[in-house]
Amino acid sequence: MTEPEEHWDLEIKPTGSLFDLKLKDVWHYRDLLLLLVRRDFVSFYKQTMLGPIWFFVQPIITILVYTLVFSNLAGIKTDGIPGPVFYLAGTIMWNYFSECLTKTSTVFKDNAGMLGKVYFPRLIMPLSIIFSNLIRFGVQLILFIVLLAYYILAGKPIVPNAYLLLFPFLIMLIAALGLGLGMIVSAVTTKYRDLSFVVSFGVPLLMYTTTVIYPLSEVVKKYNHYSWLIKFNPLTSIIETFRYGFLGKGSFSWELLLYTTTFTLVVLLIGIVIFNKVEKTFVDTV
Repeated sequence: MTEPEEHWDLEIKPTGSLFDLKLKDVWHYRDLLLLLVRRDFVSFYKQTMLGPIWFFVQPIITILVYTLVFSNLAGIKTDGIPGPVFYLAGTIMWNYFSECLTKTSTVFKDNAGMLGKVYFPRLIMPLSIIFSNLIRFGVQLILFIVLLAYYILAGKPIVPNAYLLLFPFLIMLIAALGLGLGMIVSAVTTKYRDLSFVVSFGVPLLMYTTTVIYPLSEVVKKYNHYSWLIKFNPLTSIIETFRYGFLGKGSFSWELLLYTTTFTLVVLLIGIVIFNKVEKTFVDTV
């Protein structure tokens, strides 16, 4: 008598290719992904007096300081755009990238206790960071839209244009860039912890080579010899395109946006390869 054939809900196989992200397994564990996103979001304001209001407090304080220091004291021009809305546009985009990168870069070290207990696609962890930060970005985007509407109704020279339709694509670029760089760092730091220290103090410094607190036009006008450094920062074209679409002023270049897209795809591809290569030894080295 032949034995009945066994049917399994899930079959765990070794990664067949360095380019395999196991997206089918990620979809199978989508409930875990949602649970981790909820955990990250709730833990941000748990046991605080203001709760989710902190999502608004941080960018408000930031743009007040930027307006006072860089606009009023340093006299840095903002392309004729009111300082608060100019700085907020750059700040919310930068915050989404920096949070995705810094938190993804330590996600395996922070969740080491889960790795050896049960199987789940390791990609779930960095993806949960990307999506939880996207929620925070959405909350801060509401603040930006409210401030933008205020200045438009006040008669300020702000005229949104059709380029704001590129907004979803810009968010995808930031998420992919943060995910790719984060996977590279997180995979390497499982063995070499020094890189996490480099990221912690290097990311804030990187902001000053991005057009968060100044427009690209001012860099080209005053420091043309160094403008290439700012232009070839992949985040510059993202922030400049975002401002150009929503505020109607700034520097927009299809060439720079194409460069950023290519750079992001290459980084994401490298991140996938390195991630899959060291995934087998995560439990032993993290």
